[in-house]
Amino acid sequence: MAYVTNTSRADTCIFCDATTSTPQSDLVLYRGTLAYVILNLYPYNNGHLMVVPYRHIGALAQATPDELHEMIELSRRAEIALTDAYAPQGLNVGINLGKAAGAGVLDHLHIHVLPRWNGDTNFMTAVGEVRVLPEQLTDTVARLRPLFERLTSGG
Repeated sequence: MAYVTNTSRADTCIFCDATTSTPQSDLVLYRGTLAYVILNLYPYNNGHLMVVPYRHIGALAQATPDELHEMIELSRRAEIALTDAYAPQGLNVGINLGKAAGAGVLDHLHIHVLPRWNGDTNFMTAVGEVRVLPEQLTDTVARLRPLFERLTSGG
């Protein structure tokens, strides 16, 4: 409800806000040098992550080679962590550039990484405009954050 009734949200960027002390920062799983990994506050499935550059840029063309490299490396770590934690049957990895492409945040580049299972798409999202998740976001953070720490330490 706070999100729906917040009229000032157009003045801020959820991804820039997540790098400071905000409720969104609790969802950050890993902080790299040029990018970070955060849980999606409105996930399609449990474990729906996003890899985000710290710099407020809206397109791949605006990213530096180092930013692109780190974003792909963190996407690779996300694949490993999600596979270890959830044993999905597949993964979606994607970037939505522009409103017509489905971007919810138009001006801050991010990569979605989400686990998928056969039969995980149900009628609730399409018909009831509701998402059903069997795990709380705080539990997902507790499950995935240690995996990112292990992957960063060379494990």
